[in-house]
Amino acid sequence: MALSDLAVRQTKAEGKVKKISDGRGLYLEIRPTGSKYWRWSYRFDGKQKTLAFGVYPDVSLATARQRRDQARALLANGVDPADAKKAQKTADTQEAETFEVIAREWHNRNLHTWKDSHASKLLRRLELYVFPWIGAKAIREIIPPELLAVLRRIEGKGTIETAHRTHQVCGQVFRYAVATGRADRDPSGDLRGAIPPACGRHMATITDPKEIVGLLRSIDGYKGSIVTRCALRLAPLVFVRPGELRHAEWAEINIEASEWRIPGEKMKAGVLHIVPLSRQAMVVLCELQPLTGKGKYVFPSPRTGLRPMSENAVLSALRRMDYGKDEMSGHGFRSMASTLLNEQGWNRDAIERQLAHSERNSVRAAYNYAEFLPERKRMMQAWADYLDKLKTES
Repeated sequence: MALSDLAVRQTKAEGKVKKISDGRGLYLEIRPTGSKYWRWSYRFDGKQKTLAFGVYPDVSLATARQRRDQARALLANGVDPADAKKAQKTADTQEAETFEVIAREWHNRNLHTWKDSHASKLLRRLELYVFPWIGAKAIREIIPPELLAVLRRIEGKGTIETAHRTHQVCGQVFRYAVATGRADRDPSGDLRGAIPPACGRHMATITDPKEIVGLLRSIDGYKGSIVTRCALRLAPLVFVRPGELRHAEWAEINIEASEWRIPGEKMKAGVLHIVPLSRQAMVVLCELQPLTGKGKYVFPSPRTGLRPMSENAVLSALRRMDYGKDEMSGHGFRSMASTLLNEQGWNRDAIERQLAHSERNSVRAAYNYAEFLPERKRMMQAWADYLDKLKTES
C-alpha cells in the first residue's frame, strides 16, 4: 500500500530498524534513533542492490518517488542506477572529468531520444571497448593516437564496422565535452581514414561470451512483433539455417517428444534433420502456439498465414537492435554455437551432425540423420542452459 505524507510524518521509531514500503521498491527506513531514510531496492545483473535517496524530511515523499522513477528508467535501459549516481556525483563535484564520467553523463542526458535497445547497445559498446582503456583518463588529455589504439583493438577482432561505430560514439562524447567546457577539441576527427572501410562479410557472428550477453538481452528487449521476437529467441537455441527457421511448420514439431523434424526437401543436404528442443526452446514455442498454432507456419508472414515470414525479418530485427552487418547475421547463430560447443569439448561429430553439414556420401547421410541423437539431446539442453547462465550471471 502506498504511503501518505501523514503516515510518513507520524510513523514512530521502535527498538529496531523498521521499514515501511511505498511500492515499486521504494521504502522508508526508520532507525531506533528516530532518523528516517529513503531507500530503493532493485536487482541488476541478478544481484539485489539498494540505493539511498536521502533523509526525511529533507527529501519529501514526492521527491523520493521522483528519484525512484528516474532510477527505474535507467534500469529499464540496462544502466545500473548506482553507477549512474556515482558518475553524476563525480561530474557534479568536478573532482574528475574522465572520459567514462562524461560518457555516462552524455548517455544519461540522451536516454529519452533513443530506443531502449539502441541505448543499451551504445553503453555496452563503451563498456566493452572503450572504458577499460581510456575511461579513467581525463578527457581533455586524450590524444588521437590513444583513441586510435582503442579502435585498432576492435579492428583486430575483425569487426571493422564496430570499430567505425565506436569511433562515431566517441566523437559524440568528445563533442559533448567540448560543448560543456570540459575539453578543448574532438580528437576523433583526426582519425578519419585511419580505420579501413567496412566491407560486408557473410555469416558475421559473435563468439565473445560478454558480447553474447548483450545480444541475448537485446533480443529479450526487442520491441517488434511477437513472431519476430520469438524467432530471434529460438534462433540461438536451435542454430538451424535462417531459411529452415522461417519455414518451420507446426506439423514438424513434436511437442511430446520435444523434437523438430525437418523434412529432407527443406534441407541443404536433402536428408531429414532432427533438432532436439531444449526446455527453453519449448517455452518459446508454447508461448507462440496460441498465436500461430492454428496455421501452417510457426513464423508466418504478418500479411498472410499462407507464407512464412520474410527472409529479411530476423536480419532486419538485428539491424534495428543496432547490430551491423559485420557484427551479427541470421546465419551467425550457427557459427556462434559451433565455435563455443567445440571450445566446451563436445564431440565434434555430434556438433557437425547437429549443424546438418552436408554429408559427402548421400547414401550414408540418408541413414545417419539420427546419429549421435542421445548426445545431441544432452548437448542442446546444455547449450540452452549455458546461454541462460550467461544472461543471469554476467
